Amino acid sequence: MPLCPFPKIHPSALNKDAEYFMTQAFNLSIDAWNADEVPIGAVIVHKEEIISSAHNQTRNQTDPTAHAEMIAITMAAKKLGDWRLNECDMYVTKEPCPMCSGATITARIGQVFFGLEDSKMGCLGGATSLHQLERSNHKPKVYSGILREPCEAIIQAFFQLRRQQVST
Repeated sequence: MPLCPFPKIHPSALNKDAEYFMTQAFNLSIDAWNADEVPIGAVIVHKEEIISSAHNQTRNQTDPTAHAEMIAITMAAKKLGDWRLNECDMYVTKEPCPMCSGATITARIGQVFFGLEDSKMGCLGGATSLHQLERSNHKPKVYSGILREPCEAIIQAFFQLRRQQVST
């Protein structure tokens, strides 16, 4: 797989808003591409500081659970010394799958921001809404569409190139 054609984005740290943190996740998706992984990146923020960050590593780790979100959640819990991450926000380039959505809810992450909706496997509003289960004891706030265009473009380009390689 050739190196990722998308450039990293370097926003000013003076304005640490949702776009700033999503840009950090997007940059990790570039790292994922360059590691021959599906380009998804995630960061977890506590008190306006990134405490963990990761990109997908399922192929290199031969581990189906090595999604960016799962790795970032584990790292954040270790950093804070607590599995409850209710004062944390997660930024991820694509809507979390069932596994990652479940981990997000179990970890009690306060807010989840993602770039690209996933109508096939997304479980925070795309295919289904695990965070809205009536009897769930935790319901994170969910925001979608943060930097949607670059998040969508990198995933589409990755899989288009992957399909071209398979057909040749």
